[in-house]
Amino acid sequence: MKRLQKFFRSRSLGEMLQELAWLSRYSLRYKKEVLWYIFIGVLGTVVSLMGSILSKHIIDAVTGFNTSGIITALIFFVLMQLFQILVRAVSGRISAQVSIRVNQQITAQVYDKLLITDWEALSAYHSGDILTRVAGDVTTVSSSVLGWVPELLTRLLQFAGTLGVILYYDATLAVLALLSAPVTLLMSRYVIKMMRHHNQKMRQLSSEMMIFNEESLQNIQLIKSFDRTDAYSQKHRKLQQRFKDASMEYNRFSIHKNTLMSLAGTVVALVCFCWAIYRLWSGHITYGTMTLFLQLSGSLTTAFAALAGLVPGTISAATAARRIMAIMELPVEDRSDAAAAEAFIQKHMASSLKVEAKGLSYHYEDGMPILSDSDFVADAGQIVTFVGPSGEGKTTLLRLLLGIIRPQNGTLRLCAEDGSYIDISASTRSLFAYVPQGNTFFSGTIRENLQMICPDATDSQLYDVLQLACAEDFVRALPLGLDTPVREQGGGFSEGQLQRLCIARALLSSAPILLLDEATSALDIETEKKVLDNIMRSQKGRTCIIATHRPSVLEISHRIYRIKNDRIEPVR
Repeated sequence: MKRLQKFFRSRSLGEMLQELAWLSRYSLRYKKEVLWYIFIGVLGTVVSLMGSILSKHIIDAVTGFNTSGIITALIFFVLMQLFQILVRAVSGRISAQVSIRVNQQITAQVYDKLLITDWEALSAYHSGDILTRVAGDVTTVSSSVLGWVPELLTRLLQFAGTLGVILYYDATLAVLALLSAPVTLLMSRYVIKMMRHHNQKMRQLSSEMMIFNEESLQNIQLIKSFDRTDAYSQKHRKLQQRFKDASMEYNRFSIHKNTLMSLAGTVVALVCFCWAIYRLWSGHITYGTMTLFLQLSGSLTTAFAALAGLVPGTISAATAARRIMAIMELPVEDRSDAAAAEAFIQKHMASSLKVEAKGLSYHYEDGMPILSDSDFVADAGQIVTFVGPSGEGKTTLLRLLLGIIRPQNGTLRLCAEDGSYIDISASTRSLFAYVPQGNTFFSGTIRENLQMICPDATDSQLYDVLQLACAEDFVRALPLGLDTPVREQGGGFSEGQLQRLCIARALLSSAPILLLDEATSALDIETEKKVLDNIMRSQKGRTCIIATHRPSVLEISHRIYRIKNDRIEPVR
């Protein structure tokens, strides 16, 4: 009893119960589908038990113990077999439809959660790890939502029903058929612990392999450039070997467990067989009853083994649930000011806005300060440039302006001409158009990438912004024009072309403030000046905030700030 209490107080079991409770809540969301699965399982169990009883009567009739009703029994037996075939066919079709729908719904919920999750909290996870959770773990969870609860109830009913029929005919046989139960119960704690350990290890290795494959394939040009293809091939094989070793370790454990369980089941089956022969020899039962005993004792052992067999799937689902729970429990972006922000946006979207920071301070979770007690002003209609060495906080400042992160101290506000203002947050993001550093084009076409900002934009509108970004000529020269495919990571276009396309995409927004993060670094000086001049002329009162290393931008900037040693200092 003390060992049992210790087991139920164990941390791993407590975690598993939490995970199963989370899975159960998902099951309740799909209670109609779960009830359907349970109904099919119960129906199959009842028909199976009735078939066993009918087979007893048929054998008794054939052997001369009871010749009445043989034709009727045979007809019912055949009909039940056909009915089982029909039920399996129909349930298989419906099960596939339901499983796909549930999988897609859970995937959509996880994906939606990722989109609104706090950026800094989400950045603690590698994208490869997240992809593994969204794909593999969600599939495991969605299968278990429709699988483990109906399977558990069906197997329990099968076990109880079979045990009840055996007890009706022979209580001793029922006891003998349950002899393998103590072995299973004694092994349960060790089995659960080891299965949980192996499942966690396998899923972690799956994430590591996804991370390695994603990063190496994304940077294959760099790997080739440094002539490191052989080294990365060896790294890949080492990861494969680790995964193989872990898989074989799990396989060895499973073989040992299954062998022991099979031995126990074989011993029980032999004992039941000997008892049935003895009862038949002593004249207490008929041949039909003996056949029934052998069928049901096997079914009882099978049902109990199936209940025990639910453990691996349940542990796998619980482990997957824990990994998804970790994502679903991440904090979301703070949009508590959404109503006030929406009112401000509706009133000032077409206005000129000033950005003002006072005592601005920010540090990431590691505690290292990026910005400390800093002030700056970006007036409407001005180009304001932030310069400084890499890693000093220019990109962090743009994240603050976009509300992706929020300052720990100080104020960062948008000020309107009428004197009203609002603190910058995730809710004010639509007042900014953003051109990030690096290649941010998606696979698709030029048109699809531009219309990401404005889905209803016409060709005329698209070419207007392309003209402002000095990209119209080269797009029109392409054989497919706006419908030219864009390969992964902008393949097929130069860095300068991609930068101009990204600028055009941002200009489709009517936002009064434009943020450029090294967005003209690949352009020649003349094109850069022309693009910036077009940007400022295209919308009256537009504020343009630039983070750059290029001195050429400084010549046309109205204000210049330097970020150095976690401070923002005015230069001009």
